[in-house]
Amino acid sequence: MRIHFLGATRTTTGSLYLIELNGQRLLLECGLFQGRRGESVERNRNFPFDPKGIDAVVLSHAHIDHCGNLPNLCRQGFEGNIYCTFATRDLASIMLEDSAQIQRDDAAFVSKKRAKQGLPPVEPLYSAADAEKAVRQFVGINYDRAFPVADGVTVTFRDAGHILGAAQVVLDIREKGRKFRYLFSGDVGRGGDDILRDPQPVEDVDYLQVESTYGGREHAPKANANAEVGRLVRATLEQNGKVIIPSFSVGRTQQIVYTLHQLTLAGQLPKVPIFVDSPLSVNATEVYRLHPECFNDTIYKFLREKENPFGMENLTYIREVAHSMKLNDLKDPAIIISASGMAEAGRIRHHLANNIGNPNNLIFFIGYCAEHTLGAQILSGRNPVNIFGEPYAVRARIASLDSFSGHADKNELRRYIQAIKGNIKKIAVIHGEESQAIAFGETLRAMKPEAEVLVPEYQQTMDF
Repeated sequence: MRIHFLGATRTTTGSLYLIELNGQRLLLECGLFQGRRGESVERNRNFPFDPKGIDAVVLSHAHIDHCGNLPNLCRQGFEGNIYCTFATRDLASIMLEDSAQIQRDDAAFVSKKRAKQGLPPVEPLYSAADAEKAVRQFVGINYDRAFPVADGVTVTFRDAGHILGAAQVVLDIREKGRKFRYLFSGDVGRGGDDILRDPQPVEDVDYLQVESTYGGREHAPKANANAEVGRLVRATLEQNGKVIIPSFSVGRTQQIVYTLHQLTLAGQLPKVPIFVDSPLSVNATEVYRLHPECFNDTIYKFLREKENPFGMENLTYIREVAHSMKLNDLKDPAIIISASGMAEAGRIRHHLANNIGNPNNLIFFIGYCAEHTLGAQILSGRNPVNIFGEPYAVRARIASLDSFSGHADKNELRRYIQAIKGNIKKIAVIHGEESQAIAFGETLRAMKPEAEVLVPEYQQTMDF
């Protein structure tokens, strides 16, 4: 067996891994690469293999950096099955449609600029029809159900505790008279999540491919997260301010809604209007409600015995632009949750433009903001910041909290590794910026001195 590392190598974007064995070719993940524009266009449009020659795809979860290039793969001739959990299939269907819209808008923007230079227009990476075609090739499988994907390859999904439906991919392989187990971690959750179950331990592992997003750093303690949210939000509402929360549509939005619900029920927050203003967030929350099989025991019991954990009488979900625009006229205290989490696109930019200049308001970041994004600029203290090309003075209070991260930090990754059973012979460290991946590679060498540890570079291969 040979694996080609074709994405998310010493970076956290564009997950793509090609496995060759028994004369077959399998893909783990098919994510969008997001970086410098020229490099992104080249890597996303042109696969380093023939899509027609791929026998099957196995997908760990629905984040766009893991599934976002599947429509392009299918458009270029892949006709096989895309295996994932049921919840991943449902989330990916709405996220790929949303991604197609972004591709279309991005191509239109670039084409307009090129037209001024007398250059021809560019085509979007894929269309909504391509996304819909890809979704028709998805095959949903429950956790803990072994299923064959190719000759000599059986796959089992184990809960990864990262987002709804996220899975570790266990590959049991027969090749040339030998058997071994290859574990691809996918993205690993922190454990102790308010909504999801903990990552499941996997046994009898011979080879491991593991993420390292936060392999060299620690998150703030989760135990303090709800209290800190309550303190910051309550203080803002008491001075008649608004709380603006940039939030990723899948995972983070549902987490903060649940937290605000629990704080309100406990009497720690007043029942002010709360708005989730993002069509994708609204759709994703509906998918969450459809998959209680992914919930931990606490929230499952709450759902069955009390009420919808993602709904309350003072909470409004907004799809329509007209309703979103009415939020600009709000005079009373309110909480507005909107995508994107890095404030780079979507309706959140309008809410920032309307509220960042009021010192009574709070701009509250609950997720990671990549370098150079609007969110990162606000967090770094830049003042003013440009929104829609215009400067806006930053007078609102700014706060951030990383306790809601869906990725395990270095200590939680260590616990994840310690829970894996088996005689691990080789480990590949992927899905982490170079400093994080290298740091976690060193941690693994100390933890598993008997194993060969590789931090692969782009297009590097590893044989088993």
